[in-house]
Amino acid sequence: MSTKYKFRDPEGVYFVTFAVVGWIDVFTRQIYRDILLDSFRYCIKEKGLAIHGYVIMSNHVHLIISSKGKQSLSAIMRDMKKFSAVKIIREIIENPTESRKRWMRRLLADAGEVNANNTHYQFWQQDNHPIELHPNSDLFAQKLDYIHQNPVKAGWVTEPGNYIYSSASNYMEKGGILMEVETLY
Repeated sequence: MSTKYKFRDPEGVYFVTFAVVGWIDVFTRQIYRDILLDSFRYCIKEKGLAIHGYVIMSNHVHLIISSKGKQSLSAIMRDMKKFSAVKIIREIIENPTESRKRWMRRLLADAGEVNANNTHYQFWQQDNHPIELHPNSDLFAQKLDYIHQNPVKAGWVTEPGNYIYSSASNYMEKGGILMEVETLY
């Protein structure tokens, strides 16, 4: 088993990326983004997650995170991904206005079938690829800029602070949809 992508330092700050199986564009719908944000808020309040940067794209998420010691980052990520997956899958299935329901259920079921860890569906790809960052380093600034530029490069906004599902506005002191972001500079 590789040790390259592990949460090694319990007090470290990490850049993580995780994606929906098959790169399905689930987060084009506000309801699914809101479920993910609620999961972030729960993990912040109840599990000790600190989010220092984030962006929710159409099919993947980038975070810069640390733990305040209540639980390990690997446990927090596991729980957050599991909780959000169950809630989002349930919403997809029960949402009468979801036009892509049958297609998404098939893809999520196909992914779940080939993974022994699942009984029916798989929502998230299993990896996070955590990369440890030092808050005052060039790599931290580079990853934070990368996160904030994602919606700009996708052509969704012209300025990073205009995308509300990102921490860019938190760093610009404009607030943000996720007020719990802990800026590091």
